[in-house]
Amino acid sequence: MNLLHDASLYLLYALFTLAIFLAIERSIFYLATGRELRQVLAALEAQSELPLCKAGSVGAVLARAVPGLVAPGLSRAMLEDATEKVYIQVQRQLTQNLWLLDTVITAAPLLGLLGTILGIFETFTVLAKSGISDPQGVSAGIGVALLATAIGIGTALVALVIHNGFLARVESLGTDTKLALLELSSNNNRPTS
Repeated sequence: MNLLHDASLYLLYALFTLAIFLAIERSIFYLATGRELRQVLAALEAQSELPLCKAGSVGAVLARAVPGLVAPGLSRAMLEDATEKVYIQVQRQLTQNLWLLDTVITAAPLLGLLGTILGIFETFTVLAKSGISDPQGVSAGIGVALLATAIGIGTALVALVIHNGFLARVESLGTDTKLALLELSSNNNRPTS
């Protein structure tokens, strides 16, 4: 049983590490994406040439969409479909890997509870074998068992704060994307990249 309790703690450490890694990766991505979107919006408002963006980035998706969105003779329905397609592509990039944080938020407390149950089960097994001759040992065993719950809840809280911050950032970047698409579709005289 001790092995299972330790395994649950190691899994909790792995989930915490995953949450921190995703926090760093997504933060860098959102900073770069925000910078790109501001540059694209500024170029569209100034009616100047669009900036060069890294291939596969949100800015590149918008730049690739420009010729299709400024083509003469587009009906309103075709224009709405084209902008919706671009918006969905951008949203897919913005929300990529956020499901992992959501999974950490759900799994960490459950894994912590499992670790606590296994630890307390182990403590009761020791009690059954030796009796209550060592109350201090029993207390220490329960304390170690509860450590798993504390780590699980702490990991979930950290991941929840990060996840909610990222959802707010996704919404903000989505709004910037919508503004860029509206700017593109409102005037068919925009230059292409």
